[in-house]
Amino acid sequence: MPHTTVHLLSAGAAKGLVLALQPEFERASGLQLASSFGAVGAMREQLDAGAPCDAIVLTRAMLDDLAAAGRVDAGSVRDIGWVHTGVAVPQGAAAPTVAATVTDAAALRALLQGASAIYLPDPERATAGIHALKVLRELGQAQPERLRPHPNGAAAMAAMARAADTSSVGITQVSEILYTPGLQLLGALPPPFALATLYSAAVARPASLPAAAASLLALLCAPAQAALRRQSGFEPH
Repeated sequence: MPHTTVHLLSAGAAKGLVLALQPEFERASGLQLASSFGAVGAMREQLDAGAPCDAIVLTRAMLDDLAAAGRVDAGSVRDIGWVHTGVAVPQGAAAPTVAATVTDAAALRALLQGASAIYLPDPERATAGIHALKVLRELGQAQPERLRPHPNGAAAMAAMARAADTSSVGITQVSEILYTPGLQLLGALPPPFALATLYSAAVARPASLPAAAASLLALLCAPAQAALRRQSGFEPH
């Protein structure tokens, strides 16, 4: 029986972009796209556990490791773009302007000091979560009772939006903030805490539908989708 579903394992940072392009991919290919999104560490764990996977989106560093191990087709690796780790608050929060909030370390510390809760992705397996916890510790704002870690950035931001606590703050990839209704992006983390992560895509080995997976990668990285990538939080490589 022929395969009719393309399986994608993807870092949560690319969720908005993938979902926006899914209808176009399915129309053009005549296939269904089944995607799993989460922290990059969790996605690699799924791959290692034998989850169905035709295409995979992770950090470039992780994909280079997988290519060296023969887990993805090295020749298929394509860069989607850079994503900054950013700061969010619920819409309607009595927050200062973006310029006054995240332009330097002192302003970021002041914002975090006033937060009733700080939402972040998994601080052990998510790129933004690992970095966020490091930043919070350096700023003296990592008190456990205020931290609200979640399995991935999307879950963390959705939880913050549902809580509707106007004194809460979220830290995760900008792309995850942008596709979560009810949140306001204040901006990227300021120096010296800024972090931009390069996300890339590859065809997995073995893939049931390698040609279709390659077509999906081409769509995600196509010049024609440059504006959509920017709107989704990706900056050109």
